Amino acid sequence: MVKNILALVGALVLVVMIGAYAVMGPKVGKLDSGAMPAFMDMFEKVLKDGDPARAMMKEYKIEEDVENADVIDSIKALAEEYNMRIVGDTKMFTIPNAKPDEVKFVENVSLCSLYIAKKFLNHSRYFGGFMPCRIMLVEYGNGDRYLITMDLTLAIHGGFPLGKEMLDLATKVQKAMDEIPARAAKGDF
Repeated sequence: MVKNILALVGALVLVVMIGAYAVMGPKVGKLDSGAMPAFMDMFEKVLKDGDPARAMMKEYKIEEDVENADVIDSIKALAEEYNMRIVGDTKMFTIPNAKPDEVKFVENVSLCSLYIAKKFLNHSRYFGGFMPCRIMLVEYGNGDRYLITMDLTLAIHGGFPLGKEMLDLATKVQKAMDEIPARAAKGDF
């Protein structure tokens, strides 16, 4: 009896998998070759932490001997090196008496390559939701500090493949948004 039930369950799973492949296979085949790994990576992060926002971000711990002002100055200096323009710098708040696990200080620096932004907006206005690129400095009451920025992998590889020019431009922005906070967290100019 148990064998028959297990065989039936196995057969049903196989039928569902074949049906899903028949429906989704052609659609998935049109996606960028990096789409499924990118979605799976994000999904694994969500399963681990239960936090979809965290799964879509990258963070860089700021070294202890680097002051907040130096981190911001570093971001601004490095932006130029990567052909990015500073289009905003906003201190969101400071809470001097924040508890160790509470956010004490937040500052956002917004960067953009205007040429690349125009190309991507002409490609799809929905890329505007990713613009301008932001790097957020977050300091906790215990002194821990991080730079947070969006992981652009899904924006680049999560759909149909981008054309060569668009992919090259997107890769330049991704490189800048990976390297600028990594370097600024060390106080690199």
